[in-house]
Amino acid sequence: MKIRRILATAVAAAVTTPVLLLSVTPAFADEKPAAQTQEKPSVAELEKAAAAAKAAYDDAVAAEDAAYAAWEALLLDTTPLAVAAKAAEAVAADAATAKTAADQAVVEAQAVVDALTETSTDAEKADAEKALTEAKTAATDADEAKTAADEALAAALDARDDERVAAGRAYHLAKQATETALAARTAADEALAKAKEEAAEDGEDGEDDGDDDGEECVPEPKLTTVVTGLPSTVVAGTKVDFKLRVSNGTDKTMDEVFPFVYVHATDRSGLNDIDDLVRLQWSSGSSKTWKTVDNEHYMDAISPLKAGAHADVRMRLAIDASAPAGNGITFVAGDYFNDNGSCGGNPDLEGYEFMIAAAGSKPGTVPDAKPGKTKPNTSDLTPQSGGSAGPSSGTLAATGSSDATSQLALASGAALAIGAGAVFVVRRRKAGSHA
Repeated sequence: MKIRRILATAVAAAVTTPVLLLSVTPAFADEKPAAQTQEKPSVAELEKAAAAAKAAYDDAVAAEDAAYAAWEALLLDTTPLAVAAKAAEAVAADAATAKTAADQAVVEAQAVVDALTETSTDAEKADAEKALTEAKTAATDADEAKTAADEALAAALDARDDERVAAGRAYHLAKQATETALAARTAADEALAKAKEEAAEDGEDGEDDGDDDGEECVPEPKLTTVVTGLPSTVVAGTKVDFKLRVSNGTDKTMDEVFPFVYVHATDRSGLNDIDDLVRLQWSSGSSKTWKTVDNEHYMDAISPLKAGAHADVRMRLAIDASAPAGNGITFVAGDYFNDNGSCGGNPDLEGYEFMIAAAGSKPGTVPDAKPGKTKPNTSDLTPQSGGSAGPSSGTLAATGSSDATSQLALASGAALAIGAGAVFVVRRRKAGSHA
């Protein structure tokens, strides 16, 4: 019962609205993230979370309506920049008309000069030449005035259109925020309903009824996950191999350890995710078969992983050739589950950022992607069973991911990976896209 109640909170945290996600983000830098230290979320706390999600959704709806109204208003011809653009169009049109007239005057003056004969008087010749010179000067002035008017018109149109595009972009983002907020509200409501159901089963507002039906999942920072060999730039249409090392830095054997990996990618704008064009696969050290990471982002269990030991999992990142240039990040974590019912996981997420280069690009030699936080010290860990060739150094279960994985989310950083992906996008938007 306790584990399922923890999971309900984990799900709510994983899909919380951007406002709540950003409030959680600083916790990743702490040694004991606040989101991970709450071991017994109450129904009252979940009710507060559901209320916050509803308020965030209501705010998002209001923000979307305001953004749409602002965008619609800027499409009118009565805005200051639209009026300025209209005036610039009129000036440019007058300048074009003036230039046409000046050019015609030159043609006519030239015709007069060309019509002079030997019988023409010196005064007639002087007058004709003077008229031609004046016409040419006027034509030059008219041409310069038209150029200036055209440049002013282009600048006015750019300013008007940029304002409209910015408003349209703001509306698009507001619309996306509303969709995210609605999903978060739905998840929070479902989590609350589930917690109430569990509380009813446990009795007395969900407090422990005395039955020892399972241990609480707890944070375990000494269960570490480290990626090596993942390039910092990956070309669309290619596959790259790298390694995930899972290390047990505790003094106790972990009966089953579930490696967690989650990849998130966007185009350069950061507005459009391209997760469906990015795929993660894994393979045990003894197998040549590549398996796709399941939809819960877990791999088969390493069973067991002894105290002070580590196991390696071969990984492969494949990016579809149709993927646009953009940015990606791979999150890794680890959870454990023991036969006696105890469970837990790493409270931190390691995020390895990489750029996606368009298909056909030749980035040359690139450095490996680096983790987003301090790399854990695993120097005192030794390969289990005297080897480090792969998960077989801690037997990788061949029966598939255990149902226990769904019970472990809050104990590790895994439950917050989706949220962290959203924060990554926000930060990318602020920092700007890679060239």
